[in-house]
Amino acid sequence: MAILLSACSYVPPSSQAAPTLAPDSAMDLISRDYVKLTLELGEQEAGYVDAYYGPAEWATAAKAKPRDMRELGNSIVDLMLRLDALPPSDDALIEARKRFLSAQLEAALTRHAMMQDEVFPFAKEAKGLFGVTPEFAPLNSYDAALATIESLVPGTAPLHERVEAYQDRFTIPTHRLKPVFDAAIAECKRRTAQHITLPPDENFRMEFVTGKSWSGYNYYQGNYQSLIQINTDLPIRISRAVDLGCHEGYPGHHVYNLLLEQRLTRERGWQEFSIYPLYSPQSLIAEGSANYGIDLAFPGEERLTFERDVLYPLAGLDPATAADYFKLQQALSELKGARFVIAQGYLDKTLAREQAIALIQKYQLVSRERAEQSLSFNDQYRSYVINYGLGQDMVKAWIERQGDAPVWRWKAMEKLLSEPILPDDLME
Repeated sequence: MAILLSACSYVPPSSQAAPTLAPDSAMDLISRDYVKLTLELGEQEAGYVDAYYGPAEWATAAKAKPRDMRELGNSIVDLMLRLDALPPSDDALIEARKRFLSAQLEAALTRHAMMQDEVFPFAKEAKGLFGVTPEFAPLNSYDAALATIESLVPGTAPLHERVEAYQDRFTIPTHRLKPVFDAAIAECKRRTAQHITLPPDENFRMEFVTGKSWSGYNYYQGNYQSLIQINTDLPIRISRAVDLGCHEGYPGHHVYNLLLEQRLTRERGWQEFSIYPLYSPQSLIAEGSANYGIDLAFPGEERLTFERDVLYPLAGLDPATAADYFKLQQALSELKGARFVIAQGYLDKTLAREQAIALIQKYQLVSRERAEQSLSFNDQYRSYVINYGLGQDMVKAWIERQGDAPVWRWKAMEKLLSEPILPDDLME
């Protein structure tokens, strides 16, 4: 299994122009106080603020005079009370804005407790931070998928060793990584731009890095710019190029962030969308839409065709092998849910570390090295992992209820990426 993808991360604002501030309505004042509170919480925990492109002076003030944890906790509750006291609006979008802020504050309260070393059971933590209670099928429900993969990669060695050895044949040589990823991201962008109008000045920068627990990261910079980093600690296989290109770029994190900046922060002056706290319901929408965006941009066998005809030659791989590898990738995707069952057991301490590693190898069909990297992600981000699988399933179900035709699914995707939508809104 591919190592889980990350969201994006906070880079302090530098020379970007501050968005125009909206009039001082009661809602706007709550919004600004929420941003300032979130920045101060970010001073208490590295990585809590995932992206910020609001007024630079607010970030400077948060660094210069951060309140202590007791004051910050009181401020969260005060903002919740102020928000609850607002009169109802006839504008559905304004009501959605209020619900969004309320959910973000609930998550802030949970994370505030965790910053002070309170530990919650996995399911309760997920509900408090991301607004959903995960329910997973038992691990033995994935045995049928393992049997299918056995038939695709026959042999006598343990299945995870056979699958790893087979997948290693599709590793992109280091010197070919950049042209392969450039081509993949360009195609992800081309397909997205056919359905979603992007700002003419949007762009991204790509870097290859090491020493990370994730495989890809989008650092949204504001002004419609992103820094996309690709981790090269482990060999990168050809299947990851489209995955990361869509997830981190188009129509994933880059598009999600720039649409929120364009349509909510700039056009409406809603400052709460200039900041993205990682541990919040917003992350379920972000990760779920980024994962679903892969299949939306490359439906059916269109991905196989593109990889075979364009990416394989760029990577120096034999295009004649593409179909078999694609079939294996489809079979492996049936195991994705096992990753989260193991994470829950590991974080709830019903599985010891070595047990978790063995189960990851069995049900994710990876080497020990990749299993250890997967666990390091769990150690760092804990219940955040649900946003990839459960988030994708919820986004997929909601979007595909909007219509079968691609045009309707893309319209639903655009709405999801540009409005204050919560996990609860994705439920039937």
